Amino acid sequence: MYNYRRDGITIAAVLDNRTKRADGNYPVRIRVNHNRVRKYLPTGKNLTQEEWDNLSNTRNRTLSDIRKSIEESFYVVKENIDALCQKGDFSFSSLDTRLGNGSGESVNKVLEAKIKQLDAEGRIGTKDLNQNTLFILEEFGGRNIPFDIITVAWLKRCEAFWTKTKNTTSIGMHMRNLRAIMNEAKRTGVIKDSQYPFGRGKYEIKTGDSIKKALSIDHIKQIYHFTHFSETLLKYRDLWLFIYFCNGLNVADMVKLKYSDIIDDEICFVRQKTCRTTKNIKRIRVPLNDDLQNVISKWGNPPSVNSYIFPYLNGIETPNQQKVRTRDIIKRINKYMNLVARELGIKDNITTYTARHSYATTLKRSGANIAYISESLGHNDLSTTEHYLASFEREEREKNAQLLTQFL
Repeated sequence: MYNYRRDGITIAAVLDNRTKRADGNYPVRIRVNHNRVRKYLPTGKNLTQEEWDNLSNTRNRTLSDIRKSIEESFYVVKENIDALCQKGDFSFSSLDTRLGNGSGESVNKVLEAKIKQLDAEGRIGTKDLNQNTLFILEEFGGRNIPFDIITVAWLKRCEAFWTKTKNTTSIGMHMRNLRAIMNEAKRTGVIKDSQYPFGRGKYEIKTGDSIKKALSIDHIKQIYHFTHFSETLLKYRDLWLFIYFCNGLNVADMVKLKYSDIIDDEICFVRQKTCRTTKNIKRIRVPLNDDLQNVISKWGNPPSVNSYIFPYLNGIETPNQQKVRTRDIIKRINKYMNLVARELGIKDNITTYTARHSYATTLKRSGANIAYISESLGHNDLSTTEHYLASFEREEREKNAQLLTQFL
């Protein structure tokens, strides 16, 4: 009955016959389509199929009033979409935030809508983190947190509450999720610039001083030459070495590698973690050396252009299933690598992250430029790389301190 299209976004008032009510009616909703994602917004009205079919020409006063109400709901959505398109800022999250300004929706509701959107996009890890943010936000602020209540003082009280059970790094991650919601609120006019509580001179998110532990080159050498009767243990040791030799790639990226990603004797891939969050997609290229090839030959699928290199996915899994499978492989690698560490007398806890940090630190010890290390890791900025090199910096400080007593 009401339809509109702009910039690849379509809006329509529809009778949502997916869900039939107990009284036989169906809800009337405003359907918004964008980039193959569909969202339904409520109008608060319910009709039978027959009433809906005759609504445009009805003379019945009650139905005419319902038609007018549906029309008003449609144009509220249309006007907000027009405003967002004019700024070039359209997303379902920003639309939810903007509509929340007029409907009294809370931060909770907007965050819930974002979680649903992340789930629809298959961004399961980010969805899970935002779900945790919502949970602990509601622990502190309740289930109906209005935007205008979030002030600098409120954020400081929230931080103090979270400090009882969370470390600085965890608090920082959740505060950044909340800041993203507030950024949307500011951009879409839900709050004024003067109400925005984050930034210099306001509430500043603290960063944890978490040192990323890397292995020494001697320990890596021991792991490389390690032998054992257990084929399973050696398989997960080899996968750990594959991560180390392949620029410290994440397991989520490793399981998605295909033989078609091997181009001119290089493994080429884009980090899943950053491909949606940066405009400039960085393709990482790793020379396919003998060590990488040996792991593939020993534990990979038979070579075929369209097949995955490793036998962990078959291409029909949902994003949730991929996430579960990835977590299982990480758990197995970590389990068996700690058995390797115990056999070798290495006291450090060895994980898939250790492989990534060790890759970066080994390059730094060898004199590689930090800009190259950052690029090879797929980082968007050098500050992230500097965190990976924290253990190296400590070694340098200790070595330099010894120079002060060389006269002894």
